[in-house]
Amino acid sequence: MRIDVFTIFPEYLAGPLDVSLVGKARAGGLLDVRVHDPRAYATDVHHSVDDAPFGGGAGMVMMPEPLFAAVEAVQPARPLLLLSASGPRFDQARAHELAAGAGFSLLCGRYEGVDQRVADHCCDGELSVGDYVLAGGEAAALVVIEAVTRLVPGVMGNDASSAEESFSPTPGAGPLVEYPQYTRPARFRDWEVPDVLRSGDHARVERWRKAQSLRRTRERRPDLLHGPPTPEEERLLGEFPPEGGSR
Repeated sequence: MRIDVFTIFPEYLAGPLDVSLVGKARAGGLLDVRVHDPRAYATDVHHSVDDAPFGGGAGMVMMPEPLFAAVEAVQPARPLLLLSASGPRFDQARAHELAAGAGFSLLCGRYEGVDQRVADHCCDGELSVGDYVLAGGEAAALVVIEAVTRLVPGVMGNDASSAEESFSPTPGAGPLVEYPQYTRPARFRDWEVPDVLRSGDHARVERWRKAQSLRRTRERRPDLLHGPPTPEEERLLGEFPPEGGSR
């Protein structure tokens, strides 16, 4: 997979792109990330990439000329997505969609954003990583790259890992948050791992995990659900009641 990133601060991405899963995927040839600095395509002596907004107001706006020039020179992987607080929310479904393609590109805004002509005529769409404002799109770009890279076949080693995570589609249900995970020791201080996870009964473990995902989703992210529990879900939740009953 190829990912192109346009940013006036390429050094912001240098470290994170070389470590962990993303770094291993790049070293292993599964991921090709190319970072481009629009300043290199500015035509004035100061390599300017921003100017004051028409109509007045605080802050500066990224100019269209260097951004268009950078994109046209590079011919990046498409779609090219502008990282913007006003864009559609990036989620796991969108990550799966991007991971299914051959590549995509990200344009990192700065200052008060980019000239609207960049969004309208240079980019193919926008993405937001949440309802808050960042100093620029670089942190958001890292979020998108990591979320998508984890879904690329071969990156995680065990592809089942990404299928059993929060927000991944669940058979017979919508996306749920992930069930709790435990590891050794079985007893830490006064807290024990639920007995069901040490039972060796894999079918029961799977039922327990689904029950925990359902309960957690109803408690923490009810917006992901569509209506009250089904009779099957009620039976599952009843089989593994909260607190002591799930142990």
